[in-house]
Amino acid sequence: MDYTITVTDTEKKALEYCAVDVDEWLTNFATNRARKAKDEIIEKLVKHCNANGITIATGVDAQVTQAYSLGVVKTLKQLDDEYVAPTIFEP
Repeated sequence: MDYTITVTDTEKKALEYCAVDVDEWLTNFATNRARKAKDEIIEKLVKHCNANGITIATGVDAQVTQAYSLGVVKTLKQLDDEYVAPTIFEP
């Protein structure tokens, strides 16, 4: 899947200060964060499946999909949409 981002000239210059190749740096950032998220999702799935006697799917892709289908995890968008701000009572 491809994503396109837009940065200003100044932001590009700033990124060039900390990265030899800005495109490579951004790609590495995204793939590394996705890897960490997959690890977190699979850890939650394994705990859930072990606690509930559920067979764990085979392979990372299938396990991430299983975690979502079992409701073990939700997208941040789903969680944001479900959020209800606490009511503040004033005396």
